[in-house]
Amino acid sequence: MKKFFAIVALAAAISVQASAQTTLGSLLGGSTISDFLSALTGGDVVYSAPSSLNGTYSYAGCAVSISQTNGTMINNLAGSAVASTIEGKVDANLAKLGIEPGSMSINFNRDDNTFTWTVAGLPLPGTYKLGDNEETITMTFGKSMQFFTLTGNLECSSTNATVLFPANRTVAFLKKVATRLGKSEGTLATITKLAEGYDSYKIGFKLVK
Repeated sequence: MKKFFAIVALAAAISVQASAQTTLGSLLGGSTISDFLSALTGGDVVYSAPSSLNGTYSYAGCAVSISQTNGTMINNLAGSAVASTIEGKVDANLAKLGIEPGSMSINFNRDDNTFTWTVAGLPLPGTYKLGDNEETITMTFGKSMQFFTLTGNLECSSTNATVLFPANRTVAFLKKVATRLGKSEGTLATITKLAEGYDSYKIGFKLVK
């Protein structure tokens, strides 16, 4: 008798599950849950970095972040306005080095955690490691860059990524690149002064697949 009731209960559970799936399918108009989530987020669903940080990303412009001024937190609106102004000026300076959309890309290979950062046709290989929370990244270049390391913040989605590093480290990286490309480092001095008076000044790169 107990066995009979157990079979009945199992059948009922399966029936309820099937009914729920049918109802959900009806509500979604036959679409999958993934389709539904994609529609809600504008088609750019954010995944964890290991599953999406893979392939070649092209440089789309610089990214700037400032979070404090004179030890006091500034509000997001003011910070965004200042950051946008600085981004425009940084972009102008990077263009003088030949770094602009179409001239720089990064290829990530999640299978072996290697990357190749290419600037104006110059390949700069290395390895990368993601932080435990998958919101930080450490990029270590190879011998050609004297094993230079960049550690910063990472935002990654199915179609784009943004990396942000402390401004002084980004400028140090750019100086090495300028030297390798035979370019003048003069324009880089301006970049470090653009956010004087602000703490937590970070410069990075917007990347798109």
